[in-house]
Amino acid sequence: VFVNNIKDLDVVDEVYKTFFPTYVPTQTKVAVAALPMDALVQIEALLSHGEGTIPNAPQSGDLIKLTNNTSNAPTSALSTQAVAFSHYNNLSAQLPIDPKSGRLVEGGVKEQTAQCLKNVKAILESIDVPFDDIVKINVFLKNLSDNEAVNEVYTTFFPDSAIARAVAYFPARTTVAASALPMDALVQIEAVVSHGDGTPPQLVEDRHGLITEANNTVNAPKDALSTQTVAFSHYNHISAQLPLDPKTGNKVAGGVKEQAGQCLKNIKAIIESVDHVMEDVVKVNIFLTNIEDIDAVDEIYTIFFPNGAPARRTVGVSALLKDALVQIDAVVSNAEGTPPTA
Repeated sequence: VFVNNIKDLDVVDEVYKTFFPTYVPTQTKVAVAALPMDALVQIEALLSHGEGTIPNAPQSGDLIKLTNNTSNAPTSALSTQAVAFSHYNNLSAQLPIDPKSGRLVEGGVKEQTAQCLKNVKAILESIDVPFDDIVKINVFLKNLSDNEAVNEVYTTFFPDSAIARAVAYFPARTTVAASALPMDALVQIEAVVSHGDGTPPQLVEDRHGLITEANNTVNAPKDALSTQTVAFSHYNHISAQLPLDPKTGNKVAGGVKEQAGQCLKNIKAIIESVDHVMEDVVKVNIFLTNIEDIDAVDEIYTIFFPNGAPARRTVGVSALLKDALVQIDAVVSNAEGTPPTA
């Protein structure tokens, strides 16, 4: 849920309840600088799709969602902490709330970041899922200048296991400037987690060998604290791309059109490095420092998606890393899955 004014969240919640009277999905709430068409609120959703999309071979359609809450992380009447379906587990965005007191932890952005990640870890531990099974992290920051401080704490949580440390594994990541966060927090973190055991009636044994495939290519900008692409099962998560030239590491010259083009070139390079094509993209997230730039971005966007466009979210933000005008991330279909390597 993206709102223009954080104070509107209470009103949004009242309406929200009427659409989810019993089961509540995971949820992320953020105030951003602007929304398309001067809207006050924008809502997107991720759905389970039990029958799958295998040609002429529908799956049983009776896969169930597994919902979980633990008292070791903050609970909310309007969201479930973790909802698993098939091979993915989605977590509600975690605020820096002490689950015992229900209040924000004392201290600054470092303490708040640690608490967000502790809450994520507590949720995963409650369902016996390792921390390194996280495939994508989204960090929402009230002050983008706090990014370095967040990173200092972040590296104390990732990589978590000896195996992950051996390969220096970091999940894909997107960092977004929020104009405000619930409870006036400085940071909020959400995670997407691989869920190898699947959900009934999938058998736990069937997952054995499904692996996380993390890849970087020299043809796109590299970041020490994120992997460009992390695939698990039938999805592939691409880290947010800034308009950086991978050869120089510098921002490309020009305005928003040139920058949007570079972001999409970087995504294309990453996707092609793992033997996929732009047509495999199922979702795109665009962040703009000036929402009025949408039309200019669209001119470039259609060049990269000439045969129909994937699902999309566009929001205006107060700032982007590297003083960029645009930042783009993506989710890509991964039809071949991630079977074990021989």
